[in-house]
Amino acid sequence: MKLRNIAIIAHVDHGKTTLVDKMLYTCKLFKDHETPGELIMDNNDLERERGITILSKNVSVTYKGFKINIIDTPGHADFGGEVERVLNMADGVLLLVDAFEGPMPQTRFVLQKAISLGLTPLVVINKVDKENCRPEEVQDAVFDLMCNLDATEEQLDFQTIFGSAKQGWMSTDWQSPTEDITPLLDCIIEHLPPPVIGEGNTQLQITSLDYSKFIGRIAIGRLFRGTLNKGEQVALCKRDGSITRSKVKELFVFEGLGKQKVDQVSAGEICAIMGLDDFEIGDTIADAENPEALPHITIDEPTMSMLFTINNSPFFGKEGKFVTSRHIKERLEKELEKNLALRVEDTESADSFMVYGRGVLHLSVLIETMRREGYELQIGQPRVILKEMDGKKCEPIEELSVDVPEKYSGTVINAVTQRKGEMLNMELKGDRTLLEFEVPSRGIIGLRTDMLTATAGEIIMSHRFKHYAPMKGAIPKNNNGALIAGETGVAIPYALDKLQDRGRFFVAPGEDIYTGQVVGEHNKGNDLVVKINKTKKLSNVRAAGSDDRVKLAPPIKYTLEEALEYIRKDEYVEVTPNSIRLRKILLDENARKRESKV
Repeated sequence: MKLRNIAIIAHVDHGKTTLVDKMLYTCKLFKDHETPGELIMDNNDLERERGITILSKNVSVTYKGFKINIIDTPGHADFGGEVERVLNMADGVLLLVDAFEGPMPQTRFVLQKAISLGLTPLVVINKVDKENCRPEEVQDAVFDLMCNLDATEEQLDFQTIFGSAKQGWMSTDWQSPTEDITPLLDCIIEHLPPPVIGEGNTQLQITSLDYSKFIGRIAIGRLFRGTLNKGEQVALCKRDGSITRSKVKELFVFEGLGKQKVDQVSAGEICAIMGLDDFEIGDTIADAENPEALPHITIDEPTMSMLFTINNSPFFGKEGKFVTSRHIKERLEKELEKNLALRVEDTESADSFMVYGRGVLHLSVLIETMRREGYELQIGQPRVILKEMDGKKCEPIEELSVDVPEKYSGTVINAVTQRKGEMLNMELKGDRTLLEFEVPSRGIIGLRTDMLTATAGEIIMSHRFKHYAPMKGAIPKNNNGALIAGETGVAIPYALDKLQDRGRFFVAPGEDIYTGQVVGEHNKGNDLVVKINKTKKLSNVRAAGSDDRVKLAPPIKYTLEEALEYIRKDEYVEVTPNSIRLRKILLDENARKRESKV
């Protein structure tokens, strides 16, 4: 059967997973009575809740005698480690762009990787049913972007398809809608190349891992040359240059949303191999007699670190199953096997680990996954990774893109420039303004929360790592102190009401609290210890009007990312399966006073 291996790349929320859904339906992957719903490829809970793709996935469809292997990739730059390795399996890419927004910073990030690998692009301009859309301008913007990324003549001679994945149609002309997405499938067959098959012995690079409770670890990759047979002895070429012998017990190819068992796989096909011992992503499966290794996958360096430590708060072990440092260490080591952009280092304490990643979102997804698996842990303040370059201390700089209503543009510019950002571009699109900045990674921590408040939730922000540059100087911090619980107990409405003028609270009446927990934000710059578990003294004296019903402002509830961005260096985020709490590292007030004097 003729083959096409394609990866779908796009910015977050430009309709990538919806388009894959429509391709599965068009190619009759489901029987008439089956209703798998929407966002079929985003199959884990976190992806469905957040509406983003986190893990790349493989699926295949058959169309007009062609087997099309589709690789759905994440659109967020924090998951670049996923993108960089799976693009090695593709021969062409579907670049999906929103007809209103055009190419965004993270579109650029993924496209840069695809172009440097020499992949042929096919541009799909999606959401042409949107108001104020501008498909022709967006097409020109994509061409300009490719020129900036040093695309070759062949890559610049790309084909463009217009349509609306949501409405289920694609066409070569955006003003004449068709009935379905077959023009896109025809275009894939016609304009994207078949797999390039090298001459020589067997070579397959492991680019993904899967796991089965019954079989164990499964290696996934694309066979570049030769053939693989069930039961065959193979050589495994490792990162350090060593070669081990192993045996292929089972072979599978991707068929629809599942896998199909086969006895032999030919060059160009993407397959899954079971039975290999002790392999890692990037290893090469080669001929047992004359092994030849492929170049190892290179991944961009992490830009942010967080301290992971055991939960030692008074409430530890109440909700989680895995609470010891051994549990956390084993889980982080397991994550390292498949999350290539992650690094873990031991610290001086046996209970703590320094974890390095691509950004707050990259690390918060790992923390959220661990939390749902039953882990309890505490996380320190995110810190950017600084480097020494040419004798100067350098920090990571990010490209920030902000889409905001015109009336708020001044607020955004002021906030970003205060955080040492430099404006590169300002463009009006209808009643919205598109702003582009270069800003230190330090300045982006906590920016989203502030901006959502300042713009009444109407801001769309995205950013990606650009380069390292000399330090930009001090960035003004949040001037407000913390309200800290002075006693362990339960938050009482009466006490919360009496303290409302002191600041905003993070806890609701009836919630359990402990000494040293951060229960709110103080109006002033200093920390304040409060007793919110104090009840009203009951006496037989009553005064008219003093016993009115308590009226409390609703508490602020931070998501995990917001909590990580909010905390200061003397605080932890306590994460358990049911709760996210903020706390001081030193729970005892006297210990904190002694520390501040040192």
